[in-house]
Amino acid sequence: MSANQYILAIDQGTTSSRAIVFDKRGDIIAQAQQEFPQHYPHDGWVEHDPEDIWASTLSVSRQALAEAERQGARVAAIGITNQRETALLWERRTGRAVYNAIVWQDRRTAEHCAELKARGQEPGITRKTGLILDPYFSATKLVWLLRHVPGVAERAERGELAFGTVDSFLLWRLTSGRVHATDATNASRTLLFNIHEQCWDDSLLALFEVPEAVLPEVKDSAAEFGMTDPEWFGRPIPILGMAGDQQAALIGQACFEPGMVKSTYGTGCFALLNTGAAAVPSQNRLLTTVAYRCEGRTAYALEGSIFVAGAAVQWLRDGLGLIASAAETERLAASLPSNRGVYFVPAFTGLGTPYWDPDARGGIFGLTRDTGVADIARAALESVCYQTRDLLAAMARDSATNPSTLRADGGMIANNWLLQQLADIVDAPVDRPQIIETTAQGAASLAGLQAGIYDSFDALSRNWRASARYKPRLAKDVRDRLLAGWERAVSRVRSDSGHA
Repeated sequence: MSANQYILAIDQGTTSSRAIVFDKRGDIIAQAQQEFPQHYPHDGWVEHDPEDIWASTLSVSRQALAEAERQGARVAAIGITNQRETALLWERRTGRAVYNAIVWQDRRTAEHCAELKARGQEPGITRKTGLILDPYFSATKLVWLLRHVPGVAERAERGELAFGTVDSFLLWRLTSGRVHATDATNASRTLLFNIHEQCWDDSLLALFEVPEAVLPEVKDSAAEFGMTDPEWFGRPIPILGMAGDQQAALIGQACFEPGMVKSTYGTGCFALLNTGAAAVPSQNRLLTTVAYRCEGRTAYALEGSIFVAGAAVQWLRDGLGLIASAAETERLAASLPSNRGVYFVPAFTGLGTPYWDPDARGGIFGLTRDTGVADIARAALESVCYQTRDLLAAMARDSATNPSTLRADGGMIANNWLLQQLADIVDAPVDRPQIIETTAQGAASLAGLQAGIYDSFDALSRNWRASARYKPRLAKDVRDRLLAGWERAVSRVRSDSGHA
């Protein structure tokens, strides 16, 4: 393998920054990770110090590059993936942020969103952006900065300030202020970007009172984003790929054909369904979003979220003390011939897609005198499968396509019993990849495409390798009976009057 066919992926996440060097085959040859502090100045507020984001990113990148070079590898390009929707505003002259980064989890702008909804603005916003009106997204965070940080609005109007999500901020710092840009996936999460026309939308900028002067240029996900300043890594390295974390995972999982789905199982679950060139409007409160944009061509996705996946297992371990480790659930679940009628609806913070019931609360149903720890552990794992099926069913209703395959990643996929049950319940094959760092791999794939290390999506698809495939083997009548039991259980935790 040529010494320069290596790619550095910068994966800047919510709680840590990570850097991974991949070779052309997609194998990891060096990596480093560093956590950084979270700040909670008020109830519902979540912030990061931008200097912590930058310092941790620079540190892990240098560590991974140094390790790769010790092995004789020379990195040819950099790809960046990032926690989405987190908003920053900084001085163009110095690169210094005017306030902490407001994190995607932050809820301080809930009242502003409610005001806009009351004025009937949400349908128009959704038509253009594919998003719902929620504090999750970046625009109201930027508005908060413009309204609450002294002098900022005037400086923004004069063109002295730059706005961006974390990818833009890192790009600015890495190029020492020479490039202010983002990619279409990150732009599509701001509430300011028209995903159909692929541009910042003048009417949305007017609605949110955002000056266009602060916005970054929107590029393809694989593009020339500029060169790093030699100060950072001892030589300039081209930055050639960029995507938000969930879209990067879709690319890392090589879900390039319409109908392919990736689903990430961590604390919660994010699933993206590739819908190809069609931006499918959702009737089920899914998000319509940009999957990636390459060579000027946009692919779209439907996105859904499950609030509680791995968190249900964490609760069994930390909240109830029923298990000592998450790994125990695999053995416990496999020890039973069936779920014995026990269902666990983990609505600790409400229900996500497709119910969107924030006031629902969790419940365990079907308990009898001989119910034991194994039943409850199995029910927790099965809840992840049922919730995934609900989410995929919502996607099918919107897109009229059932998933051809489900590619799973995240911490829970080490559980073989879970993946087999998932295939049985969603009635589709479930693939586990050999390389589980799919988010970073997606960023590297984009950079590799632009660098010419890969010549096509087909090359990336050939690069993707499964470590295991789980095929459905459950009889339809058994699956239908299990799903009916789940639906009854869900109906009993719903908060609305029709289900109370």
